[in-house]
Amino acid sequence: MTKETGTEVGIPEKYRWDALMATKGGTELKDLYRDLLANIAKEGQGKVKMIYNDAKSSIDKPANLWKIFTHINELDWYSAREEGLGNLYEGLLEKNATETKSGAGQYFTPRPLIEVMVQLMDPKPGERCNDPACGTFGFLIVTHNHIKANTNDLFDLDAKASAFQLRQAMSGCELVADTYRLALMNAYLHGLDCDIQLGDTLSSVGEHMNGYDLVLTNPPFGTKQGGERPTRTDLTFPGSNKQLNFL
Repeated sequence: MTKETGTEVGIPEKYRWDALMATKGGTELKDLYRDLLANIAKEGQGKVKMIYNDAKSSIDKPANLWKIFTHINELDWYSAREEGLGNLYEGLLEKNATETKSGAGQYFTPRPLIEVMVQLMDPKPGERCNDPACGTFGFLIVTHNHIKANTNDLFDLDAKASAFQLRQAMSGCELVADTYRLALMNAYLHGLDCDIQLGDTLSSVGEHMNGYDLVLTNPPFGTKQGGERPTRTDLTFPGSNKQLNFL
């Protein structure tokens, strides 16, 4: 995607798509790809650096890896995004959550529930929207799509307002590193370049999270691990109950 959209500047040349495809497969590709996964978080910049931080591959056979690369190489990312690549990714997240059974609710809220909440809240262009327990960023993706549907794909907005929707309107915070990676990729595949933080909203990280017009979330339930109280200092009634703290 970065190759076709001309945004490879944050990726070291040795790890760019053309360099990977030039290996023609085999152990050379496998070795270069593993080297990429191990080092791109240190040597890269921007969203790619964050998405690939501490990433690993479970693909051992070079032939299988090359097959994936060649199929990806045949995709036209511009048309794929227009045809719903982001929706396909969300479908895979939902399938994985369904098959995982245990703990999937921590990062994947059923889309019908999100959709009805967004419809009821009816977010408007120009509003700052946040999810302090954003999981895979589903609430904000649906919020973004709702605004797009009501603004002719943002074409009814001027350039400044459109840029605001893509870069500043949506924001979130996620505690679990692997889920955070999924959220970054989800936003990326939906054309959003917004602020998603890795951290605990109930710590000092969350103290600056304010000034929003709309908060949409499915917050964690139960008590803080070990029953400890949150470390942020601005909660009116601090306690170990996570639902109350998020409220």
